[in-house]
Amino acid sequence: MDLNIIWFILITVLFTGFFILEGFDYGVGMLLLGRPKNERAQFIRSIGPVWDGNEVWMITAGGALFAAFPHVYATMFSTFYLALFLMLLALIMRGVAFELRGKIKSSDWVNFWDCSIMFGSFVPALLWGVAVTNLLRGVAINFQMHYVGTFLDLLSPCALAGGIFFVLLFAFHGANFLLIKIADEGLLHELRQKSLKLGLATLFAYVLFAAAAAHDTDILAKISTVIFLGLSIAALIASCAGAKAGCGCKAFASSTLAIAFLTIGFFNALFPRLMVSSLSPNLSLDIYNAASTPHTLLLMTGAACVFVPIVLCYQFWTYRIFKARVTPQDVNAH
Repeated sequence: MDLNIIWFILITVLFTGFFILEGFDYGVGMLLLGRPKNERAQFIRSIGPVWDGNEVWMITAGGALFAAFPHVYATMFSTFYLALFLMLLALIMRGVAFELRGKIKSSDWVNFWDCSIMFGSFVPALLWGVAVTNLLRGVAINFQMHYVGTFLDLLSPCALAGGIFFVLLFAFHGANFLLIKIADEGLLHELRQKSLKLGLATLFAYVLFAAAAAHDTDILAKISTVIFLGLSIAALIASCAGAKAGCGCKAFASSTLAIAFLTIGFFNALFPRLMVSSLSPNLSLDIYNAASTPHTLLLMTGAACVFVPIVLCYQFWTYRIFKARVTPQDVNAH
């Protein structure tokens, strides 16, 4: 196994961790919609200690992509420039909202920042789904590794189906996270029903997305990819069963596995490509024609062996420290 493959695997791991961890706090943010002020405060309290740490996975994944496959990084940012700008704007509003919502005791003030958290959670979830689908579907990349299409070219029915699927998947994952973090029994009962409905909607969206992707991409060309996608569907069904049975741990663990299998399936379908060109298969960017030099990859591998375990230990420690359930009294005291 050469260093190019190792770094493809590492980037897969980083994006898998990102979608799992950031997925549930995007989901919790979207679930603020229509909730009373006290419940919104409990939801936000549940992700308050970890949301910024979860975003580190996105930064790390982007940094690894930049260092290992710089041509992909450059082409991807030029391709999704407007989408990434909107995502960055949403994430800035979201980050600021977490810090400022409690600074002034005013309902209008709190409502504005809670809406910002909802916006900053929905937009990235939607755009990540659109982006991932376009990576599989293919974008107009020429022989100079430049994107020659338009922004509207990225908004195909298949890509939008992927975006809607990601929104529902993250909302479902977020509802399952709340099942293991909220202590109020009355609210938990309502969240179990909400989780089950979201799970069924996610399965329906998955079927529609899979049908569109099978028509527009080669996602089903590899047996291994079909296996991973099948495992993700099975995990989603198990998660729905856990939510129906009132077992939050089973529901959350299963939706975590569903996102993991789905992400691995996406990258497995891409391999050895990283960006598919819709103009010609020969113009696609892969782990060899878009990679850094062997010396750079070797140096980065050494650094990754040192720092990745440290990050994982810190992440584990953080979740262990803040594992307690959130109560209404915690919110009032805070």
